[in-house]
Amino acid sequence: MDKLLALKMFVETVRCGGYSAAARKLGISTSSVTRQVAGLENELGASLLNRTTRNTSVTVAGQTYFEKAVAILDAIDQADAVVADRGIEAQGRLRISVPVEFGRRIIAPHLGRLLARHPGLEISVSLSDQVSDLLSEQIDVSVRLGSSVVSEDIVSKRVGAFQRWVVASPDYLSRHAVPSHPRDLLELQCLRFDYGGSHHHWTFQGEDESIQLNVHGRLQSNNADILREAAIASGGVALLADWLVRDDVAAGRLARLLEHYEVNPGSASSCINALYLPNHRGSSRINVFIDFLEEILAPDRLDNR
Repeated sequence: MDKLLALKMFVETVRCGGYSAAARKLGISTSSVTRQVAGLENELGASLLNRTTRNTSVTVAGQTYFEKAVAILDAIDQADAVVADRGIEAQGRLRISVPVEFGRRIIAPHLGRLLARHPGLEISVSLSDQVSDLLSEQIDVSVRLGSSVVSEDIVSKRVGAFQRWVVASPDYLSRHAVPSHPRDLLELQCLRFDYGGSHHHWTFQGEDESIQLNVHGRLQSNNADILREAAIASGGVALLADWLVRDDVAAGRLARLLEHYEVNPGSASSCINALYLPNHRGSSRINVFIDFLEEILAPDRLDNR
């Protein structure tokens, strides 16, 4: 008996809920699937599946065996992918994690072109504003904004940069004094991004001064687009990425303030980084994705998006 083939057929039978469905998915006869699973049970001396005239279900022992079999098959697939991934042409599945709005607005519009360039590449995109655990979540590349990881366990590659703009709606500014200096923001409602801490420092770097302000406001969120919408609705002043509000400023929905200062929350940088595990160095899939990021994040592309 081909043990690996039998494992694959058993796993598909459990996933599909029956021999016939598994056979259709695998493109083989039902009798072949039945024979392989029966051979597996005979070798183990245990029943893996409960069979009735109406359905097929997994036994307690079968459920345990199924979970182990899935892990074995996944490990084999990953081993195959590692070897194949060192070739010239990128192929196989690439799992990426990107911030929600950045993924929707900046990454997604270009994915079709990336797929067209690399017919053997499959892409799985996870949108999250939280820092991903690359190992436990099985993420190949995580794109992070404004932070880099200094660690022997993570490779951090700078792929671009952005600016943060202080913005407010014309209506809000018509009812409040337009700030001419960063300290004027202390008199205004500031829409704050929730980084999970109690302090909300905005750092302003000018030609002759550096100012750190502990801004205040009645609205905070861990989603930048909520702050953007609130700013458009005259809820206050927001500190947001240029790629998120550039179109709003151009259309007059928002006005940019304090343009002569470089602004960041706390000590955050304005870098865009691609993070991956050291054992993925030389990966064709990761290399083509990083090249793709550097292309779409080039300053002239972001400015003319």
